[in-house]
Amino acid sequence: MKVNVQKKDDLNAVLTVAIEESDYREKVDKTLKDYRKKASIPGFRPGHVPAGLIKKQFGKSVLIEEINHILQHAVYDHIQEEKLDILGNPMPVEQSDIDWDGQKEFQFDYELGLAPEFELKLNARTKIPFNKVIADDEMIDRYVTDYARRFGTMSYPETVEENAILKAKFVEVDKKDLAVEGGIEAESTIALEALTDKAAKSVLGKKVGDKVVLAKKDFKDDFRLAGVLKVEDEVLENSSYRFELEITELSKLDPAELNQELFDKVFGEGTVSSEEEFRARIKADAERVFVGDSDRKFYQDVRDKLLDKYQFELPDLFLKKWMKTATEEPMSEEEIEEKFPQMKDDMRWQIIENRVIRENDIKVEHEEMVEYTKQMVLQQMAQYGQFPEGMDLDKIAHNVLGNREEAQRINDQLFQQKLLQFFKDTFKLDEQEVTYGEFVKSFYGN
Repeated sequence: MKVNVQKKDDLNAVLTVAIEESDYREKVDKTLKDYRKKASIPGFRPGHVPAGLIKKQFGKSVLIEEINHILQHAVYDHIQEEKLDILGNPMPVEQSDIDWDGQKEFQFDYELGLAPEFELKLNARTKIPFNKVIADDEMIDRYVTDYARRFGTMSYPETVEENAILKAKFVEVDKKDLAVEGGIEAESTIALEALTDKAAKSVLGKKVGDKVVLAKKDFKDDFRLAGVLKVEDEVLENSSYRFELEITELSKLDPAELNQELFDKVFGEGTVSSEEEFRARIKADAERVFVGDSDRKFYQDVRDKLLDKYQFELPDLFLKKWMKTATEEPMSEEEIEEKFPQMKDDMRWQIIENRVIRENDIKVEHEEMVEYTKQMVLQQMAQYGQFPEGMDLDKIAHNVLGNREEAQRINDQLFQQKLLQFFKDTFKLDEQEVTYGEFVKSFYGN
């Protein structure tokens, strides 16, 4: 068997595998002998079926299977041995003239897409913005309000008051406030704060049994009435968007007072002892959560910077052909053209990442994966209030890593962490403090 690679240009090559009869004959004959021992064919005793009949019935399929086995190993072994940096997967060149019955020697060609050669130079003077997300007073106030409500108590006023919750029968009505035949009807609950200030004032003082009519303009813009009515958004939009509400029950959530009892319920007994410490702890916890968001934004900015710097070309035609076979469902030409620009950027970034990893000897050791998995297990159990003693975490970690997909996911996460730290150590971080609202706007553009 001979394997060679012929470069068509810097980004494309053809790998050729030439197979001789001596490469497959012994294995094919052995397989056919095994078939003969086990074959059950009417008119013949087991093990006494003529070899010619076995070959006639099974010879071609056995040959094809063995050739495919040889090809698979030959192609990928050669790529690894020659350290060929390929993109996608080798693409077999179609052949329609193979004579499996009479041919003794075979030749198969594979198209290869080659990764481009480029010099990677990372400049330590390069500035990359790093957004340190801070929890401002507005955000802290929202957290304080949410905690006070979460640990508040329910009361049942006789009339609608501030912060009241109304349980009501909703009936769609027309402009004359008459029920719409076949219109939307529902029994549901709505908070007074879902209404505009003007509409809320008109409802204050109402009691159980009273009725009030509310139109689209009476609900706040960000309130999703369709969810309350349990209908699709389109159904609501096609309605009169005018409803008569008959109040059937009133309740009210009285927020907890900002005192030591609330502080202990939220953070544990004696952890904080004043409103100032309470707000400081909320701020610290919120900003700790934002670290991951800041890192993701930083990594994205590094990606954009390096993609802009290294504008190397790729074997576009090869990659488009490869895209047709890379998904379970075949892609149309239109889909390929639509998705190719993003796929090309992703491929270029993967090439840059791999070059960074290789040239800077960034590795993930098995012991690191075990320790990472152990910490992951502990964190997951802590979420459910479980703090195991004497548990064999090493055994659990090895069981988790025994799942190939899970092991690959953990390996990828650790590589991501190491790359992130490498970029932080390599580039000059232009640190800027931003609120979460400003961060979201800069990251997502809305």
